[in-house]
Amino acid sequence: MPSASPIVPVILSGGTGTRLWPVSREAYPKQFWPLATARSMLQDTAARAGGDGFAPPMVVCNEGHRFIVAEQLAEIGIGQPRIVLEPAGRNSAPAIAVAAVLNEATPDAVLWILAADHAVANPAELHAALSAAAAAARAGRIATFGIRPTRPETGYGYIEAGEALPGIEAVGHKAYAVARFLEKPDAATAERFVAGGRHLWNSGMFVATAGTLVAELKTHAPDVLDAARRAVAEGTQDLGFVRLGEGFAQAPSISIDHAVMERTRLAAVVPCDPGWSDVGAWDAIWDIAAKDAQGNATAGPVALVDARNCLVRSEGMLAAVVGLEDVVLVVTDDAVLACRRDRAQDVKKLVERLKAEKRKEAREHRKVYRPWGSYEGIALGTRFQVKRITVRPGAKLSLQKHHHRAEHWVVVGGTAIVERDKERILLRENESVYLPLGCVHRMENPGMIPLTMIEVQSGAYLGEDDIVRFEDTYGRA
Repeated sequence: MPSASPIVPVILSGGTGTRLWPVSREAYPKQFWPLATARSMLQDTAARAGGDGFAPPMVVCNEGHRFIVAEQLAEIGIGQPRIVLEPAGRNSAPAIAVAAVLNEATPDAVLWILAADHAVANPAELHAALSAAAAAARAGRIATFGIRPTRPETGYGYIEAGEALPGIEAVGHKAYAVARFLEKPDAATAERFVAGGRHLWNSGMFVATAGTLVAELKTHAPDVLDAARRAVAEGTQDLGFVRLGEGFAQAPSISIDHAVMERTRLAAVVPCDPGWSDVGAWDAIWDIAAKDAQGNATAGPVALVDARNCLVRSEGMLAAVVGLEDVVLVVTDDAVLACRRDRAQDVKKLVERLKAEKRKEAREHRKVYRPWGSYEGIALGTRFQVKRITVRPGAKLSLQKHHHRAEHWVVVGGTAIVERDKERILLRENESVYLPLGCVHRMENPGMIPLTMIEVQSGAYLGEDDIVRFEDTYGRA
């Protein structure tokens, strides 16, 4: 790594990963799941951009994911991250513009833009390429990483490398001018690109100084830069997060490739081969996964007989496959996906259909994550609902009431303190409390282990929107 001022990692974590449904969903998308290693993809990304030579990361994410991001970074010892909250998803250019504006006071600061949902098998090779990319950035360029293709891939954009940039070389890697960016090709064109040797996969990672990014955005995408400036100026600090102003939503939804990289004369590319994948669909998961002698990649409780070249994954129940080849089978607690491996890209079409049908499985899991922990539906009837609720140590629910339901809480693990109107009640394992309709109540976990509770709701209406909050630790309305 360069010995100059620390590089600032900027991790973009706004995607929803619809092609990896049913594991990845809008409320808990793919970057928060352990799909490539034992850690989540966000954690892997932050870890490879941490340590000597790096400043604490900046993460730009959906407002609804802020506590998931903070918790996952804390789990791997990432201290003092800057978590920036988007009021609406507007693609990569506005997010990168905000990062540049937030670092504008130090215009020579080198920003490394990364996606939170990419996999890298060889971080050492990526760091070596980063040394050359950072040198190019300090010379006034906007550098990207061009991945040497291993196959004629039609799902990636390509970069055609031009002439080598004189004087920019580090750790055996050179930077080249970008001749042109190319959209995703058809199969014949992709084969020609790979055979020619000058075309590289577009990794979607970029390295540039804050000053260069601001200047090129001003030249090529002034509306994006103006919206980013308004969003930062209107922004507030909220529980340690940077909450952008609503001006961000006025930015055009455009990628940094279309907004700047395809227009600038400063684009550079550093070829490398770090074992990169954008993990965009289930066939990509199969590509990077360890496989058995028959080419099967498995995760979770799985049983196979005469199966070949399959991806089989289960989040709970046993998934059994007999006599199938080249298929994807993914099982969660509320959905099952089965498709041919070469049709994995079409899962996105399936999710669009589920959304059109207003199926809740398109957006969220049965287990729903909240800032204080999570809850999971167990049973649902005409006038009753049963949930399993888990509260993290030291966390508490909002002070609230319901207009249409009463609740019964039973502690099955840990200890709870329950506020019920003017009462304050200590509950231990196998103890319970009744919360009549309309009472003001709250629960907290005062212990050192997670609190697990069974909640039985009864009433005429059981929707999550039947809630009136009086006080909330996490700033929710």
